[in-house]
Amino acid sequence: MSVLAVDVGTSGVRAAIVRPDSSVENVHHLQVLPSSPLQGFVEFDAAEIARAVLDVSTAALAGGERVDAVGISSQRASTVLWDRATGDPVGPGIGWQDLRTVGYCLALQAQGIRLAPNQSATKLAVLLDISDPDRSRDLCAGTVDSWVAWTLSRGSLHVSDRSNLAVTGLLDGNAAEWDDVVLEALRIPHEVLPYPVDSLGVLGEASALPGAPLIAGLAGDQQASLVGQGCVRPGLAKATFGTGAMLDLCVGDDRPDFPRRGPGGTFPIVAWSQGGNITWGIEAIMMSAGSCVEWLRDDLKIVSSVAESDGLAASCSDSGGVWFVPALLGLGTPLWDYGARGTLLGLTRGSGRAEIARAVLEGIAHRGADLLEAAETDSGLSIGALRVDGGMSANRTFTQALANAIGRPVETSAVTEATTIGAAYLAGVAVGTWASLEEAAAELQPRAVIEPKRRVDRQRWLEARDRALRTVPELSDLDF
Repeated sequence: MSVLAVDVGTSGVRAAIVRPDSSVENVHHLQVLPSSPLQGFVEFDAAEIARAVLDVSTAALAGGERVDAVGISSQRASTVLWDRATGDPVGPGIGWQDLRTVGYCLALQAQGIRLAPNQSATKLAVLLDISDPDRSRDLCAGTVDSWVAWTLSRGSLHVSDRSNLAVTGLLDGNAAEWDDVVLEALRIPHEVLPYPVDSLGVLGEASALPGAPLIAGLAGDQQASLVGQGCVRPGLAKATFGTGAMLDLCVGDDRPDFPRRGPGGTFPIVAWSQGGNITWGIEAIMMSAGSCVEWLRDDLKIVSSVAESDGLAASCSDSGGVWFVPALLGLGTPLWDYGARGTLLGLTRGSGRAEIARAVLEGIAHRGADLLEAAETDSGLSIGALRVDGGMSANRTFTQALANAIGRPVETSAVTEATTIGAAYLAGVAVGTWASLEEAAAELQPRAVIEPKRRVDRQRWLEARDRALRTVPELSDLDF
């Protein structure tokens, strides 16, 4: 009763076998990087992703490995358009980070339609305008989960689940129906859209794979990570620290009472759906996390590898009064200032490589505290401990700084990429590997629990954060 998990991230594709005891085996990964042909453009080769999905999935199943179901997790809002008859992509896919439609979104605001450039809606409109300006071709559109399901089913499934659909900007606020006002404004025909399905439930066969296992789980990457960290009850939260960072909190059956963005700067999300019932969550977003450590490595040459930042920062007991605000791409939750910029304060002649590295890790930790405080503000729930995954979860100096900043325990995931386990849990519950998500989550044990060791000066850091605001006023005035 094992499950094949397929995870398509921004920079690569992974497949693995997840056993009923939640152990992960037969992991295979291929790098598939996006491209940036112009400033603000992010594109990817959907055909290359399809080939990678088949390659890593077949490799994971090599040797006659038998699985009962397939779960799919994917980057959200990235958009693909393809020909229904041939299954070939029509032009490049547009990545979730792509900002080419900023002006389009601002023009739509004048019509009373609020969309953000990172959502799928305007990306799909652009793809259609290029390849089908008169909307006469028989095309299929979808986010990456939809494209992967189509690929694995040899074109028999054109579906997407509500955890992905709800971040496209194409559903109504309750994630129940297509928003016809938006579809009409963008000239998006209903016929190109995928059929909305639950996050867990048998959809059809993955006939492109040996044994044709059942496709039974779909989720966006952050929602899969939420499930994969066992955050399946209200009040449980996880944060994924990768290039950026996202904190997701399960809030239960009731939709958050703010329509778009809460007072704390978080967004309502569909955590997952089952049997037509939605479990809701909220999401807080940090635009720059691991990218700041990459900046230390690639641009400042302070470290030779990302991993080196841990030991270097640990070599000094504190940052020596140096403060860093990780706003290389602006600030997300709670302030949403696109014109904020990274800020390094308090430098003296005694500030060295170690102090700067430590200030960067502590600055990311303080931003993690921002996200947690915003989630508590907008949900009215108290988060007792924060579960953490992603590449930075292996950095002990960072996770200790995070525990200190939030003033409560940090529990690191046993598997760095919890999306893999989450995708498997969704599919496994659908076919009976586990009786429920709660039963599956009971198998989980954190790799480590980091308790706070000292109190930190949050007020001093917040003052530094204020100094990072409105560095580029023209961008600060944008609000989506």
